[in-house]
Amino acid sequence: MPDRPARSGGVVGMDKEATLAWLRRISGDLATATTKRLEEELPWFNEMPASRRSAVGLVAQAGISSFIQWFDDPTSTPSVAADIFAAAPRELLRSVSLQQTLQLVRLTVEVVEERVASKSEQLRDAILLYSREVAFTAADVYARAAESRGLWDARLEALVVDSILTGETDEELPSRIAALGWHGHGESCVLVGTTPRAFDVDYVRRTARKLGVDVLIGVQGSRLVLVLGRAHPGPKNEDTGEISFAQIALGLEPYFGEGHLVLGPTVDALVDASLSARAALAGFAVARAWRGAPRPVEADDLLPERALAGDPLAKRTLVERVYQPLADHSTDLVTTLWAYLDNGRSLEATARELFVHPNTVRYRLKKVGDVIGWDAQGAREALILQTSLILGSMSTTDAFSRRRPNRQGHGRAR
Repeated sequence: MPDRPARSGGVVGMDKEATLAWLRRISGDLATATTKRLEEELPWFNEMPASRRSAVGLVAQAGISSFIQWFDDPTSTPSVAADIFAAAPRELLRSVSLQQTLQLVRLTVEVVEERVASKSEQLRDAILLYSREVAFTAADVYARAAESRGLWDARLEALVVDSILTGETDEELPSRIAALGWHGHGESCVLVGTTPRAFDVDYVRRTARKLGVDVLIGVQGSRLVLVLGRAHPGPKNEDTGEISFAQIALGLEPYFGEGHLVLGPTVDALVDASLSARAALAGFAVARAWRGAPRPVEADDLLPERALAGDPLAKRTLVERVYQPLADHSTDLVTTLWAYLDNGRSLEATARELFVHPNTVRYRLKKVGDVIGWDAQGAREALILQTSLILGSMSTTDAFSRRRPNRQGHGRAR
């Protein structure tokens, strides 16, 4: 038979040219046998769509062809091995893992070795050496793909964070967020601080997962922005149940640089995070104006400073959350609060101005706290409430809130 090897020194052998010609003739049979072996031994191969199975078969066939080319010229190892994976469509890298690729290489080598290695020791050694080169090349291909994916994810993440900060969201934002593997659902908020000298993204992500939140990270020069969203159920607080974003921010505080750290208000969904970002950025810009600001500090606790800096969102929030509810509830509450703040938070002075008993003032101030949730007797709260009254009086033509009561008819205590 023409392809029967000649015996030399007790070892089955063939000259190189004859071996190459023989390998080329049986390459098709080897590819068919390899595909059959894949179907028999790899369950994941049978579960793939027909187009993906065909692509995997092309990779196996390219591997056999490349081995023949390499056997002809061993110096072509790097380029030939890389050509194996160049035959595969790009999406195959995302559907076939590195472990599965190495299984593919192993079975292909086994098939070729069973059919070919017995021809000569030289050919068997060549198969083993080439399979090693292919395995290393596969690892390199996947490493490069992972690096490229990482760079792409970083750019996409930066784009998403920038869109949230600027409020320039569009219909593609949800799909971009999903492409980043975001698992968050429901509530979200934004945390803004300074970038530390040595910043490790992986540590931040690991801590965020432990706290039960997903995170998008944006490093913008000296400013570090984290977009937080509740992911899978995280650790619980014994008293309040689910951990609040304020507690989560406290857990992430060590990863920020020196300076102020501002947490934006909570919003219902990530697509609304631009509202939280706007408040957090405005608060971060003026946080130094509050000498005793905690770290982290909530953006809503900086409403007076934000309003003085011209933040329209802060002005509107103060009017809607403080002034308007009090005015809608009772004119006496607004009048009493004005007098109390104008008189240096003195119950007696307020009572004298309003011609009521101090207990009436106490009652009305307690009612103020019940209506808006802020206690006027605290120094910080008093600043917030006084700023709200000023902004509220500027936004309405009704001057009742600053009009001193007439002595007639106001002498009777409640």
